[in-house]
Amino acid sequence: MITLTVRPLERADLVPTLAWSGGPGYLGELASRLDDVERGEMAYLAVVATLPVGLGGVVFGGDAGCIMQLAVLPALQSQGVGTMLIAALEAEIAARGLARAELDVEIVNPRARALYERLGYTVIGEAAASWPQRRPDGTEYLYETTVLRMARALE
Repeated sequence: MITLTVRPLERADLVPTLAWSGGPGYLGELASRLDDVERGEMAYLAVVATLPVGLGGVVFGGDAGCIMQLAVLPALQSQGVGTMLIAALEAEIAARGLARAELDVEIVNPRARALYERLGYTVIGEAAASWPQRRPDGTEYLYETTVLRMARALE
């Protein structure tokens, strides 16, 4: 059995073996997020065996924390890693005195939506979303999708 722990993501974690968590250029995005962490604007956590096997961040604002960029090593999906990560991110939100957790899930990702619903999240809205992506050849394009905004009150 693998022993998993949750800890803050560190710059030393940003190595090529972490490429499973996003497409080309994603490690640079994570480095930028760690700059946000250092400014106190967000938290970014890793579920770790020997190396990170799950990642996710939370941005703090208003009365909610917005959970973002959740990723679990494909070989360990449906093994409780995502649930563990979300619980830790919700604890970060509650520690800031915020009453609600929110997240967005792409409409084309029913598996993730099912997890969030199982954890008590409900749909509160729908919106168009986009963000820059990088192709394997290094060129950038704008990825466009539709997301559901989901929320859960924290006890």
